[in-house]
Formats: sequence, structure tokens, C-alpha cells
Amino acid sequence: MLIRKSRPGDSANIRPSEITPESVYLDRRRLLQAALAAGVAGLGGAWSEPAPAQAALLEFKRNTKYSLSEAPNSYEDITSYNNFYEFGVDKGAPAANSGRFKPQPWSVTVSGECENKGTFTLEDVLKDHPLEERVYRLRCVEAWSMIIPWVGVPLGEVLKRYKPTSKAKYVAFKTVMRPSEMTGQRYPVLEWPYVEGLRIDEAMHPLAILAVGLYGKSLPNQNGAPLRLITPWKYGFKGIKSIVEIRYTERQPPTSWNISAPHEYGFFANVNPSVDHPRWSQARERRIGRGLFDSRVPTLMFNGYEQEVASLYKGMDLKKFY
Repeated sequence: MLIRKSRPGDSANIRPSEITPESVYLDRRRLLQAALAAGVAGLGGAWSEPAPAQAALLEFKRNTKYSLSEAPNSYEDITSYNNFYEFGVDKGAPAANSGRFKPQPWSVTVSGECENKGTFTLEDVLKDHPLEERVYRLRCVEAWSMIIPWVGVPLGEVLKRYKPTSKAKYVAFKTVMRPSEMTGQRYPVLEWPYVEGLRIDEAMHPLAILAVGLYGKSLPNQNGAPLRLITPWKYGFKGIKSIVEIRYTERQPPTSWNISAPHEYGFFANVNPSVDHPRWSQARERRIGRGLFDSRVPTLMFNGYEQEVASLYKGMDLKKFY
């Protein structure tokens, strides 16, 4: 059995008092939205955004076996500081520019080297898999990190339902293409739609999940509503958002950032403090939500999940396969 243990520096088990009360973070969100409406512009210019849909409460159980014991970042941190280039390149742009996005109804197309192909509703994709909450560390390639209480289902359990064949060596994912709602897609920042992929054994690892919520509620648009990938031992750009296609492939699929800058972004994207980005060090990271004088901490190999996932890469040169 895989057991998630506390590490040096972890706080005690999370208490309800350590999690930002709903009334507080909702007030903070209203203040943030007011500030954004007053003139914070994302890519493509400013406009008056419609109010986002009310997040739905989710029924779930906490999975303590796979959860960190560190207290999560606040809801405000998690929903106001995001990378989601489909809504703009600035960290505040996704929260400012995603109000027009419609995450319901939703469907996912499953194709490739599997027996059960087709287009399935989100409800069908998630059926038979009770939702669970897992507190994971998210580490982004820009050297910042957060602790986030995700709600979702194990990716491997979902993938098994579609019966991949022996030819399925990889799993590819694709984001929805809606430039009318996702204004960042109107600009050639990346090749759209966004695509990502995992090796099949990575996808089947019990740490990998498909997330549909955070903080006990459905995902906000800026965080990848309604369905996104979470692989906590990899850099955040692997966490493809607003997924509309899952495809089983025999060959390694293309990935958006590797297409854009292959010398900077590899296929595997495993967190590795000894492999620097060409433009900055990965040895330390900034914890969002901490003070300016207490924000830099050492980066952990595989983002702190080395005990669980190192065996996936046994014998590989991790400086070559980055």
C-alpha cells in the first residue's frame, strides 16, 4: 500500500480552522473581481465580464493516503494567480477573462488504441468513481508553488474503463477550442488547441487524477473547468485544462510547450531541482501566499513525490529526458 508520509517542514494534520472560511474567501473574490473590473486588462484588452457561474458544492471523501499534511493555500490564492494562456498570459488574466466561458454541458471524446471509443458526457466519464479530495503541491516551471485541495477521480481508473489495447503506450489530451469564449486563443502565443500527454504507466499511477473541483466546490473557469489533469510530481504546464479529448496512442504524442520551445520544455516535465530552465534556476521555489522574506524554499525532487514515482524513471537520464 502506498502511504503518504509527512516530510520535514510539514505542519500537523490539517484542521478545519486552518482552511480559509468560505465567507472570507468569497468576500476576497468579490474584492478581486471589483478590482479587475476597475481596469486590470488581460491579453486582448479589457471588457466587462459577466459574473461567473456559481460553483457547485461537491460530495467527496478526503483521501488521506495521498494527501500532504500541509495547510492549503487560500481560495483567493488558488483562483486569482493562474497560468491558463487560453484566457491571457498574465497571472491575473484567467480570473479576469474567463467569465464568458461555459463549462456546462460538457463531453469528452475517447479515441485511439482502445476498445471503447466514443463521445461521452462528463457525468459518464466520472460515473462509478466516487469523488475524493487530495491535497497536492502544485509546482510551476516559473519556480512558484501552491498547496491545493483538489477534488477528483483517479485517472487510471477512468482510463481502464475504455479498455486500452496492448498498442496503447501513451495517453494524449486536448483542450477545448473556443476562441469566442477563450480570448487568448485568438493570439498565436501557442499552437491551439493546447495538447498534452503522458506515458501510459504515468497515467495509470495512483497519484494522477482528473480534477473537477477544489476546496470542495466545482472548478472555477480559471482553474480548468470542468475537467483538468493533475500529476503532482510534474511541472504545472502538464496539467492540461478543460479537457475534451482523450486519445490512446502507440507513439509519443506532441505537447504544446514542447512544440513551442523544445529546448526549454521536455515531454516528461518532471520537477527536478538539478535541471535548470534555460532562463532561471529550478533549485528553489516561491510559495505563493507567504511573505516576501519567507517565500523561497528548496525545490524537492519530483516535487516531493520521489518515494512514490522514482521507479517510473529507473535507468533514465533525467537531464536528457526532462
